[in-house]
Amino acid sequence: MLGDIGLPELLVIFIIILVLFGPGKLPDMGKAIGEALRGFRKAFQEPDRAIVEPPHDEDKNLRS
Repeated sequence: MLGDIGLPELLVIFIIILVLFGPGKLPDMGKAIGEALRGFRKAFQEPDRAIVEPPHDEDKNLRS
């Protein structure tokens, strides 16, 4: 179903988005989507710190 989207359909979607949000908002939306994807990729590629780093013993800091 999603593979049936061609160039004419993408143009119609782009025109609808342009009418709804206006040309001034499109760069801001693109930037926000790019930052969100970049953050998602970074979080997905980083190892889980809870597994890699041993837990800190907070009692030792209080006793010193």
